[in-house]
Amino acid sequence: MNRIKNKFDQLKNSNKKALGIFLTAGDPDFETSLNIIEKLPDKGVDFIEIGMPFSDPMADGPSIQLSSQRALKSGMNIKKCFMLVENFRKKNSDIPIILMGYFNPIYIFGKTKFIDQCKKSGVDGLIIVDLPPEEDEELYIEAENKKLSCIRLVTPTTHNTRLAKILSNATGFIYYVSITGITGTQSPETGHVSSNIKNVKSFSDLPIVVGFGIRSPNQALSMAQISDGVVIGSAVVDLIKESLDENGNSTEITANSCLDFIHEVSKEMKHN
Repeated sequence: MNRIKNKFDQLKNSNKKALGIFLTAGDPDFETSLNIIEKLPDKGVDFIEIGMPFSDPMADGPSIQLSSQRALKSGMNIKKCFMLVENFRKKNSDIPIILMGYFNPIYIFGKTKFIDQCKKSGVDGLIIVDLPPEEDEELYIEAENKKLSCIRLVTPTTHNTRLAKILSNATGFIYYVSITGITGTQSPETGHVSSNIKNVKSFSDLPIVVGFGIRSPNQALSMAQISDGVVIGSAVVDLIKESLDENGNSTEITANSCLDFIHEVSKEMKHN
């Protein structure tokens, strides 16, 4: 079963766009993280990106860097990331789950062991931001052989020669990084993103999802109108941070604050 393809096919047939949410696994703790993730489908989320916390997340801005620090402090690791997915799968077998992160923790965990555990736990795809196509043999070839989608990042500065190479082995969907820079620090410009997406579509039939810099329901709607979907991350983890008590612990409003925001985004996207 290919949950990613099924989801995007369903959305296309319904003339809808995908809403993806990024959350760092274990932020601020395992129980709160699981509580939020389990409720995402009811808030209109179409796929979930679960960030594997890492001490040096070079592509991420301050918000997600801090979420990784909170998660690591709470004892999160790759093994517990899989536990999170397994617990979610007990209640939901339909929503695609993508693990996003960096190669170093995977290498330490063991590449084949990691891929096997992805399949066992119910993971559908991978986004490893520091593995370029030249390094496909490190992980992606084996992952694709096990039917895990290997999702590629494309940026505003990716020229066409490079684009063709990046997309030659892409599966699942294409993640278009809407800004030049790290996550959560700038807002995308619709006209520029639109022209770049049209160019990317000339190289691939895969759905294109826009991420980095989307922080409001209105921005999500604007980006969804020129793509096949959007991902929101920093805005969600900021709401988690703002809800914590003075000791950095979860409070009664932690889950609700980000879930209410996500629901507002979904309503804006799906009803316009």
